[in-house]
Amino acid sequence: MPRSKPPAVSRAYRCQCGRPIFLRNTQCVNCGSQLGYDIERLTMVALRPGAAPELWHRVADATAASSGGDDNYWCCINRQSASACNWLIKANPQLASPVQPQRMICLSCSLTRGMFDITKARNQHYWRQLEGAKRRLLSQLLALRLPVQPKSESDDGVVFDMLEVTADGKPVMTGHHNGVITLNVAEADDVHRETIRASMHEPYRTLLGHFRHEIGHYYWDRLVRDEPARLADFRALFGDERQDYAKALERHYRQGPPVDWPVHYLTSYASTHPWEDWAETWAHYLHITDTIDTAASFGIDANQADTESEPFDARFLWRPDLSTAGDFLNLLNDWVRLTQVMNELTRSMGQTDCYPFVLPYRVVGKLQFIHEIVLSQRLRHEAPDAALDALPA
Repeated sequence: MPRSKPPAVSRAYRCQCGRPIFLRNTQCVNCGSQLGYDIERLTMVALRPGAAPELWHRVADATAASSGGDDNYWCCINRQSASACNWLIKANPQLASPVQPQRMICLSCSLTRGMFDITKARNQHYWRQLEGAKRRLLSQLLALRLPVQPKSESDDGVVFDMLEVTADGKPVMTGHHNGVITLNVAEADDVHRETIRASMHEPYRTLLGHFRHEIGHYYWDRLVRDEPARLADFRALFGDERQDYAKALERHYRQGPPVDWPVHYLTSYASTHPWEDWAETWAHYLHITDTIDTAASFGIDANQADTESEPFDARFLWRPDLSTAGDFLNLLNDWVRLTQVMNELTRSMGQTDCYPFVLPYRVVGKLQFIHEIVLSQRLRHEAPDAALDALPA
């Protein structure tokens, strides 16, 4: 897939033996090596036991031979749990073992606060599904250089409460408030989730989609709310978020979306309120970039497919004058071609469309706005001195 820049994060991994491995793996099925995810390298690594208890060393592979393979890790304490966490923690080799058990909790698991009853057999399966989706989300956020901090360490941080309806019947609402993201554990039940999807006439409902939507609300607070210039641009594109949210939500569920919502929004729910439009568009931006990165990582070139569509051009952009506008249009047009192929593939298996959405022209500018915010965060991380000059005025 011709792109002006490489993937933000490669989704194609190989063990030290050369065989393919995947983001969720804890052991190579070919050579038996233990595997883990290094959040600094943003890749899967093969491990060998260290000299000290609980200590592991990275085994250098063909793609990292020059780095010596001398990194030291502890495995997350939840590796042996039902959640099957394979994330790693950088270790101090001078210590025989972690001084405190909490030091063996990885970044992803440290972001989970409220928990449901994991002693129930079915809940152990749900735990694995929820944490797997969260790790997928976080690995992308880290690659995009977006801020990922535990709320226990910073008021600006984020935390996840994974809760279930208790015996007293108190409902659990999936949502976000002030850095706290609440997920209803029932969403990990495929039957329940599909029932809700059908009853609400949604074309798509997944755990990863929930995580990406709710983290969008968090990043609006973190990256837009307190930035006057960005906030003004947000209101020009998405609308004024100061309108009453509760009333907007009540109106949406009572009256339904406006008849012309497909012209203005990615989903009917996005028409509810500017905050929901932002969160839905943010989630789709993450869908787009992660899938494009995955395709590019495996050498998939959608441009070789016999598809035809009218490409998006500069007329539909928020800021066609930006130096990054061309790259963004390439990304979006690559996405349209790729989804045509993906949807035909899933139809060939008798499944629903992989991406059952149409990108309206009026959403292109919103996606570009989010794209520029994400790029600015990455630029701040990689070249902080140059970032200020590169930000759109």
